[in-house]
Amino acid sequence: MAAFGTAASRPLQGGRGGSPGFRFTMYGVLSVVVMYLDQRAHYLEHVRYVLQAATYPIQLAVNSPPTAWRWLRDSLQTREALRAENARLRRQQHDLELLSMRYEALAHENGELRGLRAALPPVADRWLPAEIINIQQSTLRQRLLLNRGQTNGVFKGQAVLDDRGLIGQTTHVGPWSAEVILITDPEHAVPVRVERTGLRTIAVGGGDASSLALPYLPANADVRAGDLLVTSGLGGVFPEGYPVARVSEVHRDAIQPLAQVRATALSHIDNETEVMLVWFREDHPASPIAASSAGDVKSGNAAMQPLAAPARVAAPHAETVPPPHAAAAPDGARAASPSARNTAATPHNLPAAPPAAAPLPQADEPPGEPQPDTPPHARPQP
Repeated sequence: MAAFGTAASRPLQGGRGGSPGFRFTMYGVLSVVVMYLDQRAHYLEHVRYVLQAATYPIQLAVNSPPTAWRWLRDSLQTREALRAENARLRRQQHDLELLSMRYEALAHENGELRGLRAALPPVADRWLPAEIINIQQSTLRQRLLLNRGQTNGVFKGQAVLDDRGLIGQTTHVGPWSAEVILITDPEHAVPVRVERTGLRTIAVGGGDASSLALPYLPANADVRAGDLLVTSGLGGVFPEGYPVARVSEVHRDAIQPLAQVRATALSHIDNETEVMLVWFREDHPASPIAASSAGDVKSGNAAMQPLAAPARVAAPHAETVPPPHAAAAPDGARAASPSARNTAATPHNLPAAPPAAAPLPQADEPPGEPQPDTPPHARPQP
């Protein structure tokens, strides 16, 4: 194998001509000359420009696979990142929408609570907001269901109000809920009075969401459309002076003894979400008065006591009559006489008593005959 390798290598070395050192020297000298010419005269600029234009497609072809892979990888990563960011932004938008709705609900509830608190009558001692859970509105039944019950201190017959007017009263109270009958229920009646005239009557529910009827007003009653109806304080449930409704229609018929009066309730149950349950002060003058079985008021003002009647001044025994000469005397003389003033004056500087009335006729005497001024014992007996 060595002889074969030696024999094969010899013709190759002999056919090339020139040693590697000589070729290296020639290439070095040529490179130095080319660099000198390029540095001094810039002869190779055009050659470099042409070679760069010719090799650019080759560079693109060589670099295309790595570049395409890098672009594809960045594109996929960017798409996944955009999807993740989009999902995150959607979740954040959903959370912000829920938070905004919650803030709006809280702001609305805060406004309602402020309105309820501002609308409390002065007679109110305590109040409790309650949320409406269920509403029943039909021609025969107008009821509400509240989320407050006996555990919250709610009792049967408690007044239910809102920021605009009267709503009704509780009828059934459970541990955690209470049923309220509306003033528009046909079975409900509330004592009211016309604020303009003070006329008291009873308002009965009309069977719909907003109407009341005043069926007990006579045809000549002083009531007109636009009059405000407020609670009269009677009945022991509602305080005095709280707005109830406004008169909308008044019809009078010559052959009917009663007027047909309709009113519109001031409260709007369709738009309400919260109402208030109110406790009243018993010592307040506008507190509702409950009628007891004996007809007596349970509480009163102990400081109010009956006053003694003023004493009457007794008339003198003998009526003082000025003397004749005093009557004939001139005015100046009477005014100058102190004795006349002292005689005419009554005790304690009070005016003189009026003259005594004539005696009444006896039963056995005719009323038209005058009686002589004779003592009773001197009169003849019949």
